Amino acid sequence: MKAIVVVDKNWGIGKNNDLLFRLPADMKHFRETTSGKVVVMGSNTLLSFPEGKPLKNRTNIVLWPGGEKREDCTVVQSLEELFCEIKKYLPQDVFVVGGAMMYRTLLPYCEEVIATKADADGGAQVFFENLDEHPDWECVEAGEPLETNGYTIRFCTYRNKRPAAY
Repeated sequence: MKAIVVVDKNWGIGKNNDLLFRLPADMKHFRETTSGKVVVMGSNTLLSFPEGKPLKNRTNIVLWPGGEKREDCTVVQSLEELFCEIKKYLPQDVFVVGGAMMYRTLLPYCEEVIATKADADGGAQVFFENLDEHPDWECVEAGEPLETNGYTIRFCTYRNKRPAAY
C-alpha cells in the first residue's frame, strides 16, 4: 500500500476540509498515478469531492463507520473490514488519499509515500507526519522543482523501512 499526499513546507495537508493549494501539475500527477488503481479514504474526504461522488476511473474504498452502502464505491465499517477489502488488490495498486485520520492510521502499513512538497505555508489546520524526521522513513527520490499556479513543488518518494503487516 502507498499513500499519496500534497504537503506544505510544514507538512500541512488541509484546512476547512479542503486542500491548501490549487496545483494543476499535482492534480495531473495524481490522476496519472492513481487512474485505474484503488484509492482508500475516509468519509470526510469522499464528502469533500464535488457532489460527494467518488473519483472516476478508480476503485474507491471508503472507511465510514456507520456509513450506508453505496452503489458508486465500497463502504467499509472498520479497519478490519478495510484490510480484508484491500487484500483483494495488489499492494502497489492501493493508494491512501486522505484525510488526516486515514493517513495517520494507515501510514505504518504503507510501503511508500508519494509526497508533493509545496514550498509555501498553506496555513494548515491538519498535518501529515514529517517523514524527513521519522526514523522509519527515508526519501529515496526527490524530483526537480517545478512551477505550477505560482507555487514551486517537488515530487518526492519516501520508503518505509519497516512497514507493518495488515
